[in-house]
Amino acid sequence: MCWLAQTMNLAKKKQNKKKRKDLKSKPIFSDQLRSIFKNVLDPIGTFLNGLGLTPNAITLLGLAGTTVGAYILALGNIRLGGIVLFTFVLVDTLDGTMARLRGESTDFGAFVDSVSDRYAEFITFGGLLYYFLSQSDYPGVVVTFAATAGSVLVSYVKARAEGLGFTAKVGILTRVERYIVLIPLLIFNQPFVAVVLIALLGNITALQRILFVRAQGRERIRKEKAQKEYIQ
Repeated sequence: MCWLAQTMNLAKKKQNKKKRKDLKSKPIFSDQLRSIFKNVLDPIGTFLNGLGLTPNAITLLGLAGTTVGAYILALGNIRLGGIVLFTFVLVDTLDGTMARLRGESTDFGAFVDSVSDRYAEFITFGGLLYYFLSQSDYPGVVVTFAATAGSVLVSYVKARAEGLGFTAKVGILTRVERYIVLIPLLIFNQPFVAVVLIALLGNITALQRILFVRAQGRERIRKEKAQKEYIQ
């Protein structure tokens, strides 16, 4: 009986270890892209640093360019708006590279970048919302609202989870993937298809992150109970 109990305990430990491994966030697509294009971004970042530009200046430049793109979308020139957004999304990828090359990666810089990214998404969807309203396309208005909500929730769930000591870098549609869906469809003049896909996949991603955090929460409770039992 003693041997059987030991075998069962060992099996349980292996199962718990596997669960903990599954709960660790894997590198997301944006992290993989940074690694792939590091040799392209680094020389550009070095050049911009040499001009005396700061990472925060590039962040704000990207936000300003996105605002221009959103204004063009609102006027109904969807293809040109998509091209402008594409240009300044590329610019916005350089701030983190510049900070790393300077050896000045700071929490405040990351904070500014994240806040800027959220404003950029709000402004972009605001431009599309205005466009659909001007066309009296009310299904487009509703779906754009849903796409905005999904995009915000994806980011909020991650931020809130990290504030509670969890991780949530999972899901099928992070910020990079949202732009990969949005911009080509805008360039091909398909704004409604773009917001439908983002509304659907964005909210699915938020749900994926919620469930991922829920699993971590349950694992934390299990550990706390096990620790109390051990102390007693």
